[in-house]
Amino acid sequence: MQVFRGFHHAAWKPGCALTIGNFDGVHRGHQAMLALLRSEAQHRGLPSVVMTFEPHPREWFAQQRGEPDATPPRIASLRDKLRELQRCGVDRVVILRFDERLASQAPEAFIQDVLVDGLGARYVLVGDDFRFGAKRAGDYAMLDAAGERLGFDVGRMAGYEVHGLRVSSSAVREALGKGDFVQATRLLGRPYSIAGRVVHGLKLGRDLGFRTLNLRFGHGLPAAHGIFVVRAYGLADKPLMGVASLGLRPTVEDTRRVLLEVHCLEWPAALGTEGAYGKLVEVELLHKLRDEARFEGLDALKAAIGQDVANARAWFAAQPAVADEALRRQTTRDRI
Repeated sequence: MQVFRGFHHAAWKPGCALTIGNFDGVHRGHQAMLALLRSEAQHRGLPSVVMTFEPHPREWFAQQRGEPDATPPRIASLRDKLRELQRCGVDRVVILRFDERLASQAPEAFIQDVLVDGLGARYVLVGDDFRFGAKRAGDYAMLDAAGERLGFDVGRMAGYEVHGLRVSSSAVREALGKGDFVQATRLLGRPYSIAGRVVHGLKLGRDLGFRTLNLRFGHGLPAAHGIFVVRAYGLADKPLMGVASLGLRPTVEDTRRVLLEVHCLEWPAALGTEGAYGKLVEVELLHKLRDEARFEGLDALKAAIGQDVANARAWFAAQPAVADEALRRQTTRDRI
């Protein structure tokens, strides 16, 4: 899969089959849309292309209003979104920077400048609630009429439902916010996970007796937050069971920087003390233990982590099938 920042590239000739959206989480509704896009692209002999935005438009508008708390929680980092789009078989992804210029662009100008002149779109697939352009003035009817005039086909896909519930990024965010990973898995079509490279931290976990893997989330407001039972892939020939904190670490620092800290219940001896740094690790969140909390000091924090570890071990002991399923997923990843 090729990834482009912007669309001013010769690669867009002779055109493409395109869909447009934020694709936060790449849930089952997104997956169904991408499958249809790929089919339409193959029939036309065109590359399948996803156009997405960074930052999320709602994030940008919230910042402009001076209301950062109105920013929607992120299901996935940009890395994770691109990873899932690749798994869906998309040929190319175009990331457009969402800024004042794009926010104020008239829908007619967006069609001409971006879709036609920029990407040479010959087929455009959108959702049933698609809106675009300044003040969200553009809709499916406008896009369809423009396609008739400018020579590209337009398709519209209805909503996707699971057990009577419309699948949406909002529904996934709600499930993750509640710690309902059964529901999140239904909506996503896969267990919820976060991937990233292991980075150096404060090394406080070593002092407390609980070595951790540190992964940056890359966004100030994750949809899931708290203390979780997890399993990690990418460090050994089998998944590693663990307990993790996803949040702001209020007892330790006040930087407003989100960090995923994973303590593996059994540390691979082959990694030594420094062998994990720089490795790309995928962490599946399995069960929420509790919310993040501020403790009075490091002794209280150490006691809380100790209890979290004990609770994680008890959870795994009560779910023996989890280990077998993890090994099956590891084998699938290796094949891919």
